[in-house]
Amino acid sequence: MEYVVPAPPSATLPVLGSALRFPVHRIYCVGRNYEDHAREMGDSGREPPFFFLKPADSALAAGADGSVDMPYPSLTSDLQHEVELVVAIGRGGRDIAVAQALQHVYGYAVGLDMTRRDLQAQMKKNSRPWCIGKAFEHAAPTGSITAATALAAPDALDAAAITLEVNGTMRQQSTTAHMIWSVAETIAQLSCAWTLQAGDLIFTGTPAGVAAVQRGDTMHARIAGLADLRVRVL
Repeated sequence: MEYVVPAPPSATLPVLGSALRFPVHRIYCVGRNYEDHAREMGDSGREPPFFFLKPADSALAAGADGSVDMPYPSLTSDLQHEVELVVAIGRGGRDIAVAQALQHVYGYAVGLDMTRRDLQAQMKKNSRPWCIGKAFEHAAPTGSITAATALAAPDALDAAAITLEVNGTMRQQSTTAHMIWSVAETIAQLSCAWTLQAGDLIFTGTPAGVAAVQRGDTMHARIAGLADLRVRVL
């Protein structure tokens, strides 16, 4: 097959303990899915989840050692970190029931939903779409995927510690048990709006403590039971 312009390569992520790669189809993100983060952003309560997307090529894959460099993006002076549990979909579907949702999961990873907060805030103030704050190049650094079958137990991530340090100082610290909507509930809700496909990633929200990083900073993101992610901002 010939193309009028060169076909772009698919973004792929490493699979822990394997030479296999996970091809990224779409990146869905859940907004304000931890109560403490919702409060720090001005919301409260268990409201229905809302979603936004990042381009597939915003995925920034960590190397074999779990580290990757991220260029500081343009147009912003307030680049903020959001550590998140990432769900990798291995089998697609639509209108998926909560009870069957985890059967669609291939694996899990640690990710960072990087945000140009000043641009996002400006767009919100003017009631305009804020994709410019979220959907930019390298906006989704992601660690190696751990297959669901390789977890210590099926419920190993139901109450896993989730943390983020910047230059050795703790910024975010919580547990996935504090998610407002569980992984299964999120998949079910998301599949009512879009037909999920194998290769989709779901960033499931971040706890409180989001803050800015600068050039030269190193972020160390951890979720117990998954491969660590280290991102250096260039």
